[in-house]
Amino acid sequence: MSEQKESSVLFSLKELMNLEEDRIKSEEAQKAAAAAAAEKARVEAERAARDAEEHRIRTEEERRRNEERRSREEAARLEAIRQAEIEKARVEAEQKARLEAMAAQQHHERSLAALQQDEGKKKLRKLLIGGAIASVLVIGIVTVVAVDSAQKNEARIQAEAARARELEEANKRLEAQFKESEGKMAGLRDQLATAKDEATRLALQKQLEAEQQKQEQLRRGGGGRPAAGGAPASGGGTKAPCNCAPGDPLCSCL
Repeated sequence: MSEQKESSVLFSLKELMNLEEDRIKSEEAQKAAAAAAAEKARVEAERAARDAEEHRIRTEEERRRNEERRSREEAARLEAIRQAEIEKARVEAEQKARLEAMAAQQHHERSLAALQQDEGKKKLRKLLIGGAIASVLVIGIVTVVAVDSAQKNEARIQAEAARARELEEANKRLEAQFKESEGKMAGLRDQLATAKDEATRLALQKQLEAEQQKQEQLRRGGGGRPAAGGAPASGGGTKAPCNCAPGDPLCSCL
């Protein structure tokens, strides 16, 4: 009878030990599952933050490109208006010079016709002829000055167009550098997310920070980006001499 009781007690103890072992295993499994879920949530949160940052960078870059495109279009529109005004002024000056020359010629012909009827007014005839010649010379000088002014304006327009092209090329180079930097940063982030040891993560983080600093320098202008419109910034230097014709209403020196 006592042996049966001892056997029953041992069986109960074994059952209790098995139940305790099952409980411990269940708790460990739950802890492992919770840790795995937490790690998965952390990785997903990092990926979401990285995707959000990349989206923000792409959005900002697109906004900057749109602003630069609008600035170039506005500059081109203003330049076209300016060139049209210069051409209009040149044509009007040439027409005015031709009209004045025709008026002087007609006046001279009328004067000669009147003088031919009165041979006694030779002195007056000489004076009128001299005046007509002087008028023709003045009109010729005005025409030359107008043409010269138009040529100088044309040269200035070509120089400004060249500067605009240089600015566009600089913007293209800067945009290419931005794209290259974004690609490097995306690759470094991917490597950082899959890095196994701390030393590799630190090295990748340093490279990522260096690339971010480089992109920030590019965003600020890269230290060599030309100013808007291609015009050099004023630093207190000497002013360029004015080459405009006297009385030119379109002269930029005024």
